Amino acid sequence: MAAASYGDVTVVVDEQDDLFYTRAALEAHCPAEGRITVHPTPASSSPAALAHDLLYALGKRLAPGPGSPDVWLDSVAAAWLAAAAWAQATGVRHVVVPRAHLLTLQRIDRLLAWRAATGVQLTLLWQRTAKKLPPALSQVERRLSGQGQFMALLAEPGPMPARPSFPPVSLMPPKPDPKAVVFAGQSSVRLPQDARSTSTAADRQARPCAGAMATAHLSHAAPAVHVAPENAAILSALAHPLIAGALSVLAFTRVSLGSLRSTRDLDIIGDVSVIKIHATTHRSCTVYAVPDWARPLLAAARAHHRLEGHPSGSGVLAPVMRSAAQHLRAHAERILWLELTVAANVLVS
Repeated sequence: MAAASYGDVTVVVDEQDDLFYTRAALEAHCPAEGRITVHPTPASSSPAALAHDLLYALGKRLAPGPGSPDVWLDSVAAAWLAAAAWAQATGVRHVVVPRAHLLTLQRIDRLLAWRAATGVQLTLLWQRTAKKLPPALSQVERRLSGQGQFMALLAEPGPMPARPSFPPVSLMPPKPDPKAVVFAGQSSVRLPQDARSTSTAADRQARPCAGAMATAHLSHAAPAVHVAPENAAILSALAHPLIAGALSVLAFTRVSLGSLRSTRDLDIIGDVSVIKIHATTHRSCTVYAVPDWARPLLAAARAHHRLEGHPSGSGVLAPVMRSAAQHLRAHAERILWLELTVAANVLVS
């Protein structure tokens, strides 16, 4: 066995297909420590199969059957984008892929591009002669040998993910200038008298509603509605970040479905502990505490939004309520305890 590193990619050449290395890779799987082992589906012709394998390793489950609400993840770009968003949101730092020699050149290229987008460390078990390495994997600089060195490689924490989207909870965000926070008529939060007196009708029309960071300083967050652990687990297993994010917000706030259309990136506080939900006229916008189980789901929705290059003032969940509304509706109808069937039917297909 020999191993070689090229940037943050390590190729472990196990020409003898020693069971030790496969077993060690399987035992290394520990999402809580930011390390996952991905099993490529054998003999799959689906272009998005490897991205689906990544989602599965991250604990996500695609809905089965014909007409599945997850059919849009059959698209290669959509599946890899979802996998990148979940990896960033959940703090994945090291990905191990056994039997990488069975991957096509196209899937290897996709995997390397995904690694570049997420910033993770990638270790590939190449269980074939090194002479068969494709050009993308043959440019290596450092060689290792021995079982001990392989175990040490698995024990390394790995680099911090690129553009992390789910930072630890902070004690308190920096205090903003109260006069620049929000204006009368745009939120349920009341400002000091001197700030309100300077507000004009023109200000109310021209200035956008303040984001969650500013509003959270002026109002206590509404408590989240309790969601049973088994129900939270159902939502956490949803594969698409926007679907998981949208339905989780509906579960712990019980707001109307249409209220999510205006939720922007800046309405989700940096540590994903608070979210602001807008009213139609912005006169009764409310900030909600985000329960621990829902924070990774909202972080993934925000990461998805950012990976697509959207500005912070645009709607994070808006795409799933427009072009992909039928998928959101289908999932809502499957999860009966959400009691969203009637509300979901107002979404256009």
